[in-house]
Parts: sequence; structure tokens; C-alpha cells
Amino acid sequence: MRDKQYFYIGFFFSPCPARCRPAPTGEMDKDTGRPKFGFPNGQPEEIDWIGQRNQIDAAKGLSDNTHVVLCSSKGGTNPDNALNKFGREVLEDGTTRGGDILKWKRKAEKYLIDSGLPYTIVHPGGLVNEPGGERELCLGVDDENTLTENNNVPRDDVAEVMVQALQHDEYKGRSFDLVSKPTGEGIATTAFGALLAALAGGNCDYSLGEIA
Repeated sequence: MRDKQYFYIGFFFSPCPARCRPAPTGEMDKDTGRPKFGFPNGQPEEIDWIGQRNQIDAAKGLSDNTHVVLCSSKGGTNPDNALNKFGREVLEDGTTRGGDILKWKRKAEKYLIDSGLPYTIVHPGGLVNEPGGERELCLGVDDENTLTENNNVPRDDVAEVMVQALQHDEYKGRSFDLVSKPTGEGIATTAFGALLAALAGGNCDYSLGEIA
């Protein structure tokens, strides 16, 4: 990869800089009885939209051929996804402010697609702290997957797919979801060049869901 220009972008709840993580606000949700979570050090608009936009612009400044590999999140086709509620405040007039992390992520993804840069966008499912290289990885689009009902994936496997995206040109111009079969089910993925075959040329459809 020494002769290639590439740029990784990855913001998710964890692992990520402490600045990006949600934290308890000290308030309780009256409907659920559970603690409310927010983003005390920066709302998703700042981190997941403005921050990622700035990095995409920086990548374009390096070269129009800089391959940007962006790690985002599953769930973007559903505006009512629970992740969007983190940090959202309902104002007196009934409008809302803050939160909507998946909508801001989706805006950054569309900005990358429209930038003209080579890109790969990965939407992992729930991240788990388990060893990588031991599971069969499954790709899908638009929050649907016909290969498994499991919705999580080891962090190490997400990182491996992002690295492999630089090794295989067929990953350029692709946006897809990533999960894995449970440990012990299926055959551990090693042929990353063939992994995309399950998509049959499909990409995530950004007319679905909502963009901030």
C-alpha cells in the first residue's frame, strides 16, 4: 500500500475518542425509567457531520485519487432507530435539538459519495470485543441481511475489512452493512476479495431513511 493514497475515517461509540462517546446526563427518562444519555463534549452534528466532512475535504486535498474508507454504523434506514435518541432534546414548542447521530453519519456518507473520491463505506452491526478471524462475515445493504439473523461483529473483523478494502479494487465505490455469523457457525472468512459477491453488485440506497 506504499504507493497508494488512502484515508481512514471511523467514528462510533467505542472505540473512539472520549469526546465522541455518549454519557449519562444525570436525568431519567420518564417513559422508560432508564438514564438519559447525551453527548456532553460534542453533538453528532459537530463530530459525525462537520468532523467527518473536514476529514473528507482533507483527503481530497491530498489527491483526487485518495481512497477514503469510512466506518459508519448500521441502522441508517430507520429514522426512529434508538441511537438517534441519544442526546436529543425536546423543546417547549415540540421541536427537537441535538441527537440524530445516524442521520448526521448518513449526511457525511453522502458527502463522501458526492465528493468524487474513491470510497468504501462500512456499516458494522453491534460491535463486540471478541477475537477477529474466527467468524464468517456477512455483507448486506439497507439494514437487511439474508445470510444471518445475527447482528453483531467483532471490532477486529471490522478493522480487517477496512484494511482489505485497500487491497481489492472492487471495494471502491461500495457502501454495505457488515455483520457476522455467531462463533462456531459457518466458516471463518479469509477470502475477502470474494466477500462482496453476496451483494450481487448492490450498494446501500441513500434515498431510504433520513439525512440530516
